[in-house]
Amino acid sequence: MTAGITTELHRLPTAQLRSELRSRLAGRIHDASELRIGHYSSIAQARLETLFPRETTRAAVLIPLIDRGDDLSVLLTLRADDLKHHAGQISFPGGRLESCDCDAVATALRETEEEIGLRREYVEIIGMLPDHVVITGYRVTPVVGLVRPGFALTLNPTEVAGTFEAPLRHLLDPATHARSLRKFGDQEVETFELPWGTFNIWGATAGMLLTLREVLGGSKIHGD
Repeated sequence: MTAGITTELHRLPTAQLRSELRSRLAGRIHDASELRIGHYSSIAQARLETLFPRETTRAAVLIPLIDRGDDLSVLLTLRADDLKHHAGQISFPGGRLESCDCDAVATALRETEEEIGLRREYVEIIGMLPDHVVITGYRVTPVVGLVRPGFALTLNPTEVAGTFEAPLRHLLDPATHARSLRKFGDQEVETFELPWGTFNIWGATAGMLLTLREVLGGSKIHGD
């Protein structure tokens, strides 16, 4: 990809966007220095670090990119309203690493099957993003997968209230990102939200999508 195109990811032909996903994520290894708190500026992350637990629980989510040939969309879930953590929020399927899981990929695939019934044979894992820490004490590894058509979803109502798809191009387009101020404890920081239709993607889920955009070569959201 040429340097002049990197900020125009949403304008790439689907075949080229798919190729960039594969090439930029394949074999990518992330270290502790890349740990993210949402997708805030480095200044904001330094201010927020004191609010987050020092001891974290490992978890993983799947970022399912539905590949229908002519376009790519992102499958997201609406969390059930009575969950202990992040009730009613928009998220990716996933959960904590269990003793039966050999790695983050195994966790992401298992939890996805349990939550929304998307079977792993439809998912091609193409890589991972840097870990994200969330305020509830989880250190989450985002696993990116291309999903081929033909799957059927069966939602677990105790965890998921619904699902929807948003075009990947829309989420990669900086013109669709909305700035917002959110308060964490006594800290007020600027964050970015990704509206789509009646939905508003924010928090760690938006942070992971913005991190994906950055990994693909998009310009950084923050100047620092």
